[in-house]
Amino acid sequence: MKETDPNIDSEKSALRVNPGIEQPASINNDALRKYKSRKKSVMNADDFVDGVLSGNRVVLSRAITLVESALDAHYRLAQQVIEKCLPHSGQSLRIGITGVPGVGKSSFIETLGLYLTSIGHRVAVLAIDPSSEISKGSILGDKTRMEKLSADPNAFIRPSPSAGTLGGVTRKTRETIILCEAAGFDIILIETVGVGQSETAVHSMVDFFLLLMLAGAGDELQGIKRGIIEMCDGMAINKADGDNMHRATMAQAQLQCALNLFPVHQSGWKPKVELCSALHNTGIEKVWQMVKYHSDTMKNSGFFELKRAKQLSYRMLDTINQALISRFYQNPKIIEMLPKVEQLLNNHQITAYQAAESLLSLYFEKEKSRKAD
Repeated sequence: MKETDPNIDSEKSALRVNPGIEQPASINNDALRKYKSRKKSVMNADDFVDGVLSGNRVVLSRAITLVESALDAHYRLAQQVIEKCLPHSGQSLRIGITGVPGVGKSSFIETLGLYLTSIGHRVAVLAIDPSSEISKGSILGDKTRMEKLSADPNAFIRPSPSAGTLGGVTRKTRETIILCEAAGFDIILIETVGVGQSETAVHSMVDFFLLLMLAGAGDELQGIKRGIIEMCDGMAINKADGDNMHRATMAQAQLQCALNLFPVHQSGWKPKVELCSALHNTGIEKVWQMVKYHSDTMKNSGFFELKRAKQLSYRMLDTINQALISRFYQNPKIIEMLPKVEQLLNNHQITAYQAAESLLSLYFEKEKSRKAD
């Protein structure tokens, strides 16, 4: 070992080893404490109901997530929450809004929502986001397109995946409406994916069905070929501003004449066509007046409650259909046989009708044997 030269001052030497600084801990204890304080606690049905009824947005969001969950345990808990919230619901005005992609549904909803909150209403927006048929995922980015409304304290925006359901409405939307109404929101706006799919699901859960149209995008009368117009309670031609104003006015006259060709609604209501511009915030008040007049007219005639009663029946039948489908595909025998039947079908050994008949026969035989036991 080499000895140190006694003539060299170790304190001034460049070879001197300085003491290092104390290294921080590998775990941030402050962050850990904050995480533990924010960690979701286990909530029972009463906790959810109390939070929803008090208007707690965090609890409301968690309750909606619970309703949308596919887990059996979550489903049972969600039904308890819905049952207890049901007596506090039903007091809102439910409005369905649909239209072709690019018509400006999100912009229109934001402008309408801001107008409604400005006159004292509390607005819940249930925005349905299209799900990918390949990845099954959804962007759920509607809040980014409604920046002002999402920051409004009297508004609540909840994007949900369509999950392949017809009409672009999630299977749990009806339950979500009940939760939002129980939380004190008196206007429920439901945005669909867009026309092109069956919109019956939307029509079966709203009081007013608004169809957004776009002038100058083609033959306005082409719309009368769609069954969607037969269901709508009113139309609004969006983007009626600037150079497009003349075309919008002509489209309004054409559509109003076309509506006269349709049979009168069972309620006696004749749909109207209004002009608006979500970008310039014009005509929005007229659209709302049309919706409000329709609501007052339906309530005075008794058709409002009649329609709500029919919606409950539709909801019951839809629930039965969904339960039967779910039960069929969860049957162990079906799970085992389905790939084999699909293989026979792909090999052209049986027809699609024969494949379906074999699976249905297997399912019902299994059900009969289960009941016999």
